[in-house]
Amino acid sequence: MNPLSHFYLLFLVLLCLCNAHTTTTTTTTTKPTTTKTEFDFGTLTLSNLKLLGDAHLNNNNTISLTRDLPVPNSGAGRVLYSNPVRFRSPETDTPASFSTFFSFAVANLNPSSIGGGLAFLLSPDDADAGDPGGYLGLRGGSDGSDGSLFFGVEFDTLMDAEFNDINGNHVGIDLNSLVSDEFGDLGELEIDLKSGNVVNAWIDFDGPSRLLNVSVSYSTVRPNSPFLSSRIELERYVNDFMFVGFSASTQGSTETHTLQWWSFTSSSSSPPTHFAAPPHATPNSTNSPPPGDAAAAAAAPSTSASAPEQRTDNNRLSSSSSSSCRNELCKRKPAAVAGVVTAGAFILALLACFLIWVYSKKPKFVKKAELLPTEIVRSPKEFSYRELELATKGFDSGRVIGHGAFGTVYKGIIPSTGGIVAVKRCNCHNGEQGKAEFLSELSIIATLRHRNLLRLQGWCHEKGEILLVYDYMPNGSLDKALFDRLIPPQWHLRRKILIGVSSALAYLHQECENQVIHRDVKSSNIMLDEEFNPRLGDFGLARQFEHDKSPDATMAAGTMGYLAPEYLLTGKATEKSDVFSFGAVVLEVVCGRRPIEREGGFCNLVDWVWSLYREGRVGRGVDVRLGGEFDEEEMRRVVMVGLACSSPDPMARPTMRSVVQMLSGEAEPPVVPMSKPSMTFSTSHLLLSLQDSVSDCNALITISSSCSSSPADEISFIGN
Repeated sequence: MNPLSHFYLLFLVLLCLCNAHTTTTTTTTTKPTTTKTEFDFGTLTLSNLKLLGDAHLNNNNTISLTRDLPVPNSGAGRVLYSNPVRFRSPETDTPASFSTFFSFAVANLNPSSIGGGLAFLLSPDDADAGDPGGYLGLRGGSDGSDGSLFFGVEFDTLMDAEFNDINGNHVGIDLNSLVSDEFGDLGELEIDLKSGNVVNAWIDFDGPSRLLNVSVSYSTVRPNSPFLSSRIELERYVNDFMFVGFSASTQGSTETHTLQWWSFTSSSSSPPTHFAAPPHATPNSTNSPPPGDAAAAAAAPSTSASAPEQRTDNNRLSSSSSSSCRNELCKRKPAAVAGVVTAGAFILALLACFLIWVYSKKPKFVKKAELLPTEIVRSPKEFSYRELELATKGFDSGRVIGHGAFGTVYKGIIPSTGGIVAVKRCNCHNGEQGKAEFLSELSIIATLRHRNLLRLQGWCHEKGEILLVYDYMPNGSLDKALFDRLIPPQWHLRRKILIGVSSALAYLHQECENQVIHRDVKSSNIMLDEEFNPRLGDFGLARQFEHDKSPDATMAAGTMGYLAPEYLLTGKATEKSDVFSFGAVVLEVVCGRRPIEREGGFCNLVDWVWSLYREGRVGRGVDVRLGGEFDEEEMRRVVMVGLACSSPDPMARPTMRSVVQMLSGEAEPPVVPMSKPSMTFSTSHLLLSLQDSVSDCNALITISSSCSSSPADEISFIGN
């Protein structure tokens, strides 16, 4: 019999003895009744939300609580979770514990026209939008005092003497009154509510201790210490069931209040009225707690539930059964009891010796981090697989926010910190190739530091998977901003985006220790933060080279419409091929058209703009959705840069450093010939296999023996 069989035999004997012993000591238990509610913006639908007053849903899945009007107005709005949540049990005075994390922004078309603010709210009803003006939509009734109970945490942007406000930039805890019981000046945290920046807030209430903590930060990393902390008797200000959500108001201003993310969890329990013995532990919920909910989750027992509100039945064991078991135990002879104890101790000793022997024979494995390249180990943080699985709700399809080269990107919330992140997961079906691409991306980007590159927060390499954790970008990709929004970015934002991306590429090409060729510069790989600052990401196809070293030929990879002609023919990716891809992005931003379009006949954007330029009608290519609201000189400069970068002759393309200077107005725009340049390639340089290509456009590629200035003689894209 092998050692493993011995182990199982000993384990079974021990289990039988333990069962024989424990069956005589059954106790009476009573489980507490538990009610739990949990949700976040990733799982909510419109049917789960109630929008009242001026509140409305935006195209980017954020919620505005007040109207976006160019003229001053007074109004109020609320967004509430549609189902009432239990905050007080009729069987006990202990209120429910809850925790919430949310991100919001307060902006103003006219900075001098301030007034209003927003608040986290517990409301007894879901029928009233609340009062405008200084009431922040917290109170209902025409006079703002209908007598209803409510609880709120206000983020006030207007100092109102009626409510004893300390200033126009504070947080207050409101208990059935607009005069705050506790308040704090956000200036102490160097946070300005009216700046338009995204503000993150955490509110935690522990029912048993009645302790309320409020934390506020620009960062998605939860502060170590709460901004406000107070003990409140919440049960005095809530009904058994309340509606949870947010309210906001304006007071003769153009202030807007946007809720960008919200997660919430609550748990209330009714303790047993009688204990015959200590109750057994209730299994933990399989659902992950929301951001920053460590205290509340530890304080409130939880059970798995298929609906937000679900009770567990009380399980009681009869006291008569318990008594008979105890009497039976007492009748056992002392010698028999001693024998059982001695045998159990002997078996446990044997088992311990066996485990020590097995462990001493166990081969020593190298830590998984040591199996990865040195650059990976130096990256910011190693996450556990379980942590990222919880953050993405088990990599739920509803959390998918994008697809990159060899990877799917999910929105996640790190349970321990409440930080919002983007988690990129390797596609397993790509096998070793996908793994190699992911390791390449990780090893490259872990060494890069630039304000316009997507920041890597950490990584995970477990269970045969590789996961990368990046900063979350609220405004998504440039591609989605241009084509999926009813109102695309204005001209000054588009120009800022192009300058930022060109600065990132200049850093990769000329300022890094080793030159980095991105190989997949396109609008869907340019991410936008809350202020539309660009972050170039997705380095799955990137390659590193020593400066002044010629890259080796590989199989062409990238996206059709962004690929330079010489790269398609020779397979050699250089900084000039990145410049061509950037030129295609420039023309895409200017024209509001994709690099390859099939509508109205097949169109290659670069060729189309070159033809307009040759005919002196380049102004006709400008995106009509801009409404003519742009500086013509700036537009002309940007178009010239786009044409110069997308020249078929790689030697005629500028460096990215000079592109930054030209877009910023520090250098004169390039001189672009009226006729499109041409280059000639021999078919002997053509790589016959493009199986490694990653393309967003299904197209056949037909290449003639040489290229001339005629589009038909160059590279033609023929749709399937």
